[in-house]
Amino acid sequence: MVQPIKTGGENQNIFHFARKWKERPEDISVPFMCLFAGRLGAMLMEHHRAVETAAEGNWGLSFQQEGQPPVANATMDYLKQFNAYYAQKTQDKVLYLTFDAGYENGNTAAILDALKKHHAPATFFVVGNYIETAPELVKRMIAEGHTVGNHTYHHPDMSKMSSKESFEKELGDLETLFEQTTGQKMKKYYRPPQGKYSESNLQMAKDMGYKTFFWSLAYVDWYQDKQPSKDEAFKKLLGRIHPGAIVLLHSTSSTNAQILDELLTKWEEMGYQFKSLDELCSQQ
Repeated sequence: MVQPIKTGGENQNIFHFARKWKERPEDISVPFMCLFAGRLGAMLMEHHRAVETAAEGNWGLSFQQEGQPPVANATMDYLKQFNAYYAQKTQDKVLYLTFDAGYENGNTAAILDALKKHHAPATFFVVGNYIETAPELVKRMIAEGHTVGNHTYHHPDMSKMSSKESFEKELGDLETLFEQTTGQKMKKYYRPPQGKYSESNLQMAKDMGYKTFFWSLAYVDWYQDKQPSKDEAFKKLLGRIHPGAIVLLHSTSSTNAQILDELLTKWEEMGYQFKSLDELCSQQ
């Protein structure tokens, strides 16, 4: 996870120097001004490279300020070259609901009910097991105006797949199963399992015509036997929501099934509107 710029050690001296420069510029000599500018520039470049080159491994977020987008492993501009997203750069109070669906354990119906009540479009990223065991729910998602995206067939660590053939097979096999089950072509929206990825993965997905979606807001909701409380969920999901957020929830979560109606109501009261990923892509 990329951290904010640190202010300890040598960097602390730089920031102290900057404050002194601002308060009493007459005390600062030209040589020291040059030294300060050089060190500050090097520090900022180091931080920039950390953000840009952390484009391999696990997707990570660092929240800096409530109500504002987090700092992510890679910048929006960097991801854009691969048709990849983690949020929308906007001041408008819009958010994008997404659900990762690894298997069905009785919670999806309640989630769909809440989405229908609020006229909120969502994208469900499903795996092969989900389509095989819950085809009627997949069909319901489509019938109620939601998007079904590709979460791979077997949910492997895709960052370890170096060959184009193995990568394409994971996505292609799910496409085939989806079409056989629903009679429709699968939307080419992809989410890497567990957020594990590599730059070559992003390029492979793009070459297949896919758009890749990470997220800017999630919480630990995937442990079936260790579900968060309502208060824990609201603390994260209300406190960290921000304009343009792509929200990741899991359809296996009993907490999500229980709170989603109230959660959507609270977000609406905060002024947020729910949009589809189609609308996000059309604005980029």
